[in-house]
Amino acid sequence: MNALTASAAIASGRVQLANVRQSALLTAKKRALFILLAFVFLTATALMRVVQIGLFEGSPDRRSMADALVPERGEITDRNGVALARAFPSYSLWYNPKAFGEKGGSPLVKTPEEVARALVQIFPDADYDDLVRRLKSDKPSYLRKRVLPEEANHVFALGEPALEFPRENQRYYPQGSLAANVLGFVDLAGKGHVGMEQVLEPRLLDPAQRANPVALSIDARAQGALEDELGRGMLESNAKGAAGIILDVDTGEVIALASLPSFNPNRSDRVFNGLVFNRVSNQVYELGSTFKPITVAAAIDAGVITDLSVRYPTGPLNIGGFTIHDSHNFGPSLNVPEALVHSSNIVTAQIADKLGGPALRRTMMQLGMNERPTIELPARGFPLWPRGTDAKGDWARITTMTVSYGHGIAVTPLHLASAYAALVNGGIWRPATLYKVDPARVPPGRRVFKASTSARIRQLLRMIVVDGTGRKADASGFRVGGKTGSAEKPGAGGYRRTSLVATFAAAFPMDKPRYVVIAMLDEPQGTVATSGQRTSAWNAAPIVGRVVPRIGPLLGVVPDASRDVDITDLSPLVANGDGE
Repeated sequence: MNALTASAAIASGRVQLANVRQSALLTAKKRALFILLAFVFLTATALMRVVQIGLFEGSPDRRSMADALVPERGEITDRNGVALARAFPSYSLWYNPKAFGEKGGSPLVKTPEEVARALVQIFPDADYDDLVRRLKSDKPSYLRKRVLPEEANHVFALGEPALEFPRENQRYYPQGSLAANVLGFVDLAGKGHVGMEQVLEPRLLDPAQRANPVALSIDARAQGALEDELGRGMLESNAKGAAGIILDVDTGEVIALASLPSFNPNRSDRVFNGLVFNRVSNQVYELGSTFKPITVAAAIDAGVITDLSVRYPTGPLNIGGFTIHDSHNFGPSLNVPEALVHSSNIVTAQIADKLGGPALRRTMMQLGMNERPTIELPARGFPLWPRGTDAKGDWARITTMTVSYGHGIAVTPLHLASAYAALVNGGIWRPATLYKVDPARVPPGRRVFKASTSARIRQLLRMIVVDGTGRKADASGFRVGGKTGSAEKPGAGGYRRTSLVATFAAAFPMDKPRYVVIAMLDEPQGTVATSGQRTSAWNAAPIVGRVVPRIGPLLGVVPDASRDVDITDLSPLVANGDGE
């Protein structure tokens, strides 16, 4: 090949190389343009979709972040903001028998019995027989609500596809069984029952209001102390039940309300077998001698009692074929302070007889004893109100006498608490409430007793604790005053001597009352812890004596041994002794 041929070949090769480069560059540009167009198309599509959603589609995706954070059911708190009930996202254990589709055959890898045994190992309180029944059924159902993540992991490890874990918003009670009878519970369908969950249902579900917690009057600290001491008293006396309430005497606010035995509202998937029954507001009892201070107050107010030193005979009273007697022999006569200190039925009956049935009946009605207790709870017991003997409804003489010492009339412990608030707060009855009350909006109430009568009753109640049947309720520095009451429960054919309701009704501090405290035991027994005694002086009074020093400092009442009610004018009238 000559030089000219070689040069031509080189030149031709260069041209071909240039053409290849140009072709590759053009291909690259086409690809880049295609990608760019695709990106523009996707971006435009996305933007159009956003516009479409924003202009034409529904609200769930248009909610603000604040709306998204609002719970499906509003929160309930105590008076200090402590959460008592709130919405809580959690897992549930769901059995899906169609996990493998509509075809026949068991959806379980293992037998229902084996799966049930494994689940009981994870959930020791589960019912084995119930689980087996559900796992053999062809119907889907909840096996458990509120499953913890670690529990879900254990169930997942069983390798059963039919066991599913839907995530749901459920009702959670952070304090467990605390104040259960106040709160009630929410069932599996999300419906509130029994307590404030039922009462507040519209408010808790209202989208415009549920973001704001509802503050109750309850103080969780005082509630815990009351439940704890009632439970201890119930165990020490082998009682079948207990009830208690702490009430603000000036506002009617319920600071604590307890009924035992109780229940855990977190287990609303269970049947509570009657444990949701509220002894404080729904069960009526003959509360015995706790009515005696009410009778004495009515007599002082009416001018029937003007001289507390006047003595009354203590022999048995025979009225219309009935005999009224005392639990002990207190000698030939007693004055009014002695009658309360020793808890004399005979003297109280004589005072009521002088007062008259219409006046005593009117006082009881002013205290709301003839109607359901005033409180927001849905379950409120109707009193067993004595029948009248004429068109006016006036009581027979024997009825007036027995009502004066708490027999022949049955009311709730809540009735008694509101009545004692009126006895010690200056004479004003106010309705009880479970809502936190604004100090500027305290209900005016209605006057039942004169202020001077209330002052005298405070002296007498304090004297009962210092010198009489309430001595075991005395808490040093807290100036407790109160009255015992032990009443036989009625039954077929009369009263059952072996079944008592033991109650102690108290208030503190008696020089400037702030709170009423009621403790009641249903059918307590004489035990070693109660020195073999069943009456309230030995079981209910000690409960109050333990509750008061626990709750006093929490509620702003500091013990002060240098202060007390002045009872120097009454002390010379009383000889120490015991009654109930």
